[in-house]
Amino acid sequence: MIRLCRQPPEAGNADQYDITRLTPLPDSPLRGRTVFFLGSSVTNGAASLHQALPEYFAARLGCRSIKEAVDGTTLANDAPDSYIQRLLPHLDREAVDLFVCQLSTNDAGQHKPLGEIAAGTDPADFDTRTVTGAIQWIIATVGRRWHCPVVFYTNARFDSPAYDAMVRRLKELQQKWQIGVLDRWADASFNAISPPQRALYMRDEIHPYRAGYRDWWCPELERQLLAYLAQNPVR
Repeated sequence: MIRLCRQPPEAGNADQYDITRLTPLPDSPLRGRTVFFLGSSVTNGAASLHQALPEYFAARLGCRSIKEAVDGTTLANDAPDSYIQRLLPHLDREAVDLFVCQLSTNDAGQHKPLGEIAAGTDPADFDTRTVTGAIQWIIATVGRRWHCPVVFYTNARFDSPAYDAMVRRLKELQQKWQIGVLDRWADASFNAISPPQRALYMRDEIHPYRAGYRDWWCPELERQLLAYLAQNPVR
Protein backbone atom coordinates (compact mmCIF):
# COMPACT_ATOMS: atom_id res chain seq x y z
CA MET A 1 0.00 0.00 0.00
CA ILE A 2 1.22 3.53 -0.83
CA ARG A 3 1.76 5.62 2.30
CA LEU A 4 1.43 9.38 2.14
CA CYS A 5 3.62 11.94 3.91
CA ARG A 6 0.89 14.25 5.14
CA GLN A 7 0.92 17.96 4.39
CA PRO A 8 -1.85 20.45 5.10
CA PRO A 9 -4.54 20.06 2.41
CA GLU A 10 -4.09 23.69 1.43
CA ALA A 11 -0.58 22.88 0.16
CA GLY A 12 -1.92 20.85 -2.77
CA ASN A 13 -4.90 23.14 -3.27
CA ALA A 14 -3.01 26.44 -3.09
CA ASP A 15 -3.93 29.24 -5.47
CA GLN A 16 -0.81 28.64 -7.54
CA TYR A 17 -2.32 25.31 -8.65
CA ASP A 18 -5.62 26.81 -9.79
CA ILE A 19 -6.36 25.16 -13.12
CA THR A 20 -7.84 28.33 -14.57
CA ARG A 21 -4.31 29.80 -14.60
CA LEU A 22 -3.11 27.32 -17.20
CA THR A 23 -1.82 28.58 -20.53
CA PRO A 24 -4.12 27.45 -23.37
CA LEU A 25 -2.64 25.04 -25.87
CA PRO A 26 -2.18 26.68 -29.30
CA ASP A 27 -3.98 24.94 -32.16
CA SER A 28 -5.93 22.62 -29.86
CA PRO A 29 -7.98 20.04 -31.84
CA LEU A 30 -10.75 20.44 -29.25
CA ARG A 31 -11.07 24.21 -29.30
CA GLY A 32 -14.75 25.08 -29.39
CA ARG A 33 -15.77 21.42 -29.22
CA THR A 34 -18.11 19.77 -26.70
CA VAL A 35 -16.55 17.09 -24.49
CA PHE A 36 -18.72 15.02 -22.16
CA PHE A 37 -17.09 13.71 -18.96
CA LEU A 38 -18.78 10.86 -17.07
CA GLY A 39 -17.41 9.63 -13.77
CA SER A 40 -17.36 9.62 -10.01
CA SER A 41 -15.25 11.44 -7.39
CA VAL A 42 -12.03 11.55 -9.44
CA THR A 43 -13.85 13.25 -12.31
CA ASN A 44 -15.68 15.43 -9.81
CA GLY A 45 -12.51 16.59 -8.05
CA ALA A 46 -13.59 15.53 -4.57
CA ALA A 47 -10.25 16.53 -2.99
CA SER A 48 -9.38 19.41 -5.32
CA LEU A 49 -12.11 22.01 -4.79
CA HIS A 50 -13.93 20.38 -7.72
CA GLN A 51 -11.22 21.21 -10.23
CA ALA A 52 -10.43 18.02 -12.14
CA LEU A 53 -10.15 16.74 -15.70
CA PRO A 54 -13.13 18.64 -17.13
CA GLU A 55 -11.80 21.94 -15.85
CA TYR A 56 -8.23 21.18 -16.91
CA PHE A 57 -9.19 20.32 -20.48
CA ALA A 58 -11.50 23.31 -20.74
CA ALA A 59 -8.63 25.60 -19.69
CA ARG A 60 -5.89 23.91 -21.70
CA LEU A 61 -7.71 22.70 -24.82
CA GLY A 62 -10.45 25.30 -25.13
CA CYS A 63 -13.31 22.81 -25.16
CA ARG A 64 -16.75 23.10 -23.61
CA SER A 65 -16.75 20.52 -20.81
CA ILE A 66 -19.97 18.86 -19.69
CA LYS A 67 -19.33 17.27 -16.30
CA GLU A 68 -21.55 14.45 -15.04
CA ALA A 69 -19.76 13.25 -11.90
CA VAL A 70 -21.06 12.07 -8.53
CA ASP A 71 -18.86 10.83 -5.70
CA GLY A 72 -19.08 7.15 -4.80
CA THR A 73 -20.89 6.00 -7.93
CA THR A 74 -20.20 2.93 -10.04
CA LEU A 75 -20.23 1.72 -13.59
CA ALA A 76 -22.20 -1.34 -12.50
CA ASN A 77 -25.83 -0.39 -13.03
CA ASP A 78 -27.39 -1.40 -9.73
CA ALA A 79 -28.22 1.99 -8.17
CA PRO A 80 -30.18 5.09 -9.22
CA ASP A 81 -26.95 7.14 -9.43
CA SER A 82 -24.93 4.65 -11.49
CA TYR A 83 -23.02 5.89 -14.52
CA ILE A 84 -25.73 4.58 -16.84
CA GLN A 85 -28.63 6.11 -14.92
CA ARG A 86 -26.91 9.49 -14.89
CA LEU A 87 -26.04 9.31 -18.58
CA LEU A 88 -29.60 8.54 -19.71
CA PRO A 89 -31.02 12.08 -19.20
CA HIS A 90 -28.21 13.53 -21.31
CA LEU A 91 -28.89 11.44 -24.40
CA ASP A 92 -31.22 14.09 -25.80
CA ARG A 93 -28.27 16.47 -26.20
CA GLU A 94 -27.89 17.42 -29.83
CA ALA A 95 -24.16 16.91 -30.19
CA VAL A 96 -21.11 15.69 -28.30
CA ASP A 97 -17.73 15.74 -30.06
CA LEU A 98 -15.77 13.56 -27.60
CA PHE A 99 -16.88 11.32 -24.73
CA VAL A 100 -14.49 10.72 -21.79
CA CYS A 101 -15.38 8.15 -19.11
CA GLN A 102 -13.61 7.36 -15.85
CA LEU A 103 -12.87 3.72 -15.05
CA SER A 104 -14.36 4.03 -11.59
CA THR A 105 -12.37 2.90 -8.56
CA ASN A 106 -15.66 2.44 -6.69
CA ASP A 107 -16.53 -0.71 -8.63
CA ALA A 108 -13.34 -2.29 -7.32
CA GLY A 109 -13.82 -0.96 -3.80
CA GLN A 110 -17.44 -2.11 -3.66
CA HIS A 111 -16.64 -5.54 -5.16
CA LYS A 112 -18.90 -5.18 -8.18
CA PRO A 113 -18.83 -8.22 -10.50
CA LEU A 114 -16.46 -7.87 -13.43
CA GLY A 115 -18.68 -9.83 -15.81
CA GLU A 116 -17.92 -11.16 -19.28
CA ILE A 117 -17.39 -9.64 -22.72
CA ALA A 118 -20.52 -10.19 -24.80
CA ALA A 119 -20.09 -11.23 -28.43
CA GLY A 120 -22.45 -8.67 -29.93
CA THR A 121 -22.65 -4.91 -30.08
CA ASP A 122 -26.33 -4.32 -29.29
CA PRO A 123 -26.83 -2.57 -25.92
CA ALA A 124 -29.54 -5.15 -25.17
CA ASP A 125 -26.85 -7.85 -25.17
CA PHE A 126 -25.02 -6.54 -22.10
CA ASP A 127 -25.50 -7.34 -18.43
CA THR A 128 -25.15 -3.81 -17.14
CA ARG A 129 -25.12 -4.98 -13.52
CA THR A 130 -21.50 -5.96 -14.19
CA VAL A 131 -18.55 -3.67 -14.87
CA THR A 132 -17.88 -5.16 -18.30
CA GLY A 133 -21.52 -5.01 -19.34
CA ALA A 134 -21.88 -1.41 -18.22
CA ILE A 135 -18.75 -0.33 -20.10
CA GLN A 136 -19.98 -1.99 -23.28
CA TRP A 137 -23.44 -0.44 -22.89
CA ILE A 138 -21.90 3.01 -22.54
CA ILE A 139 -19.64 2.56 -25.56
CA ALA A 140 -22.44 1.22 -27.76
CA THR A 141 -25.01 3.80 -26.66
CA VAL A 142 -22.69 6.80 -27.01
CA GLY A 143 -21.52 5.58 -30.40
CA ARG A 144 -25.07 5.22 -31.69
CA ARG A 145 -26.24 8.52 -30.26
CA TRP A 146 -23.36 10.91 -30.96
CA HIS A 147 -21.02 9.03 -33.36
CA CYS A 148 -18.04 10.51 -31.56
CA PRO A 149 -14.74 9.10 -30.26
CA VAL A 150 -15.06 7.36 -26.88
CA VAL A 151 -12.18 7.43 -24.43
CA PHE A 152 -11.81 5.81 -21.01
CA TYR A 153 -9.15 6.82 -18.50
CA THR A 154 -7.66 4.89 -15.59
CA ASN A 155 -6.48 5.97 -12.18
CA ALA A 156 -2.85 6.16 -11.22
CA ARG A 157 -1.55 3.06 -9.46
CA PHE A 158 -2.88 2.10 -6.04
CA ASP A 159 -3.17 -1.16 -4.13
CA SER A 160 -6.10 -2.97 -5.74
CA PRO A 161 -6.03 -6.35 -7.53
CA ALA A 162 -9.70 -5.80 -8.43
CA TYR A 163 -8.94 -2.52 -10.19
CA ASP A 164 -6.00 -4.16 -11.95
CA ALA A 165 -8.45 -6.73 -13.33
CA MET A 166 -10.72 -3.90 -14.48
CA VAL A 167 -7.84 -2.21 -16.34
CA ARG A 168 -6.92 -5.47 -18.04
CA ARG A 169 -10.55 -5.97 -19.06
CA LEU A 170 -10.69 -2.42 -20.42
CA LYS A 171 -7.69 -3.21 -22.63
CA GLU A 172 -9.55 -6.27 -23.97
CA LEU A 173 -12.58 -4.10 -24.69
CA GLN A 174 -10.34 -1.63 -26.48
CA GLN A 175 -9.54 -4.32 -29.01
CA LYS A 176 -13.23 -5.08 -29.60
CA TRP A 177 -14.52 -1.51 -29.74
CA GLN A 178 -11.48 0.50 -30.89
CA ILE A 179 -11.95 2.98 -28.06
CA GLY A 180 -9.24 5.18 -26.63
CA VAL A 181 -7.67 4.20 -23.31
CA LEU A 182 -5.69 6.80 -21.37
CA ASP A 183 -3.73 4.53 -19.07
CA ARG A 184 -1.61 5.75 -16.16
CA TRP A 185 -2.13 2.54 -14.18
CA ALA A 186 0.46 0.44 -15.98
CA ASP A 187 3.12 3.14 -16.45
CA ALA A 188 5.83 2.49 -13.86
CA SER A 189 7.75 5.67 -14.64
CA PHE A 190 4.63 7.81 -14.33
CA ASN A 191 3.83 6.30 -10.94
CA ALA A 192 7.40 6.55 -9.61
CA ILE A 193 7.08 9.91 -7.85
CA SER A 194 8.78 10.84 -4.61
CA PRO A 195 7.04 10.79 -1.19
CA PRO A 196 7.08 14.62 -0.98
CA GLN A 197 5.51 14.84 -4.45
CA ARG A 198 2.86 12.29 -3.49
CA ALA A 199 2.04 14.23 -0.33
CA LEU A 200 1.61 17.42 -2.37
CA TYR A 201 -0.36 15.76 -5.15
CA MET A 202 -2.66 13.28 -3.40
CA ARG A 203 -5.12 13.37 -0.49
CA ASP A 204 -5.10 9.56 -0.46
CA GLU A 205 -4.28 6.72 -2.85
CA ILE A 206 -7.08 7.66 -5.23
CA HIS A 207 -7.94 11.38 -5.03
CA PRO A 208 -5.61 14.16 -6.21
CA TYR A 209 -5.43 17.71 -4.94
CA ARG A 210 -5.38 20.52 -7.52
CA ALA A 211 -1.59 20.20 -7.73
CA GLY A 212 -1.95 16.51 -8.54
CA TYR A 213 -4.32 17.13 -11.42
CA ARG A 214 -2.50 20.15 -12.80
CA ASP A 215 1.11 19.02 -12.52
CA TRP A 216 0.97 15.22 -12.51
CA TRP A 217 -2.17 13.53 -13.82
CA CYS A 218 -3.56 15.87 -16.46
CA PRO A 219 -0.40 16.64 -18.47
CA GLU A 220 0.02 12.91 -19.10
CA LEU A 221 -3.68 12.48 -19.87
CA GLU A 222 -3.41 15.40 -22.28
CA ARG A 223 -0.41 13.84 -24.02
CA GLN A 224 -2.19 10.51 -24.46
CA LEU A 225 -5.44 12.14 -25.54
CA LEU A 226 -3.78 14.27 -28.21
CA ALA A 227 -1.98 11.20 -29.54
CA TYR A 228 -5.32 9.36 -29.75
CA LEU A 229 -7.07 12.30 -31.43
CA ALA A 230 -4.29 12.53 -34.02
CA GLN A 231 -5.43 9.09 -35.20
CA ASN A 232 -9.13 9.52 -34.38
CA PRO A 233 -9.99 13.17 -35.01
CA VAL A 234 -13.22 14.74 -33.87
CA ARG A 235 -15.56 15.50 -36.76
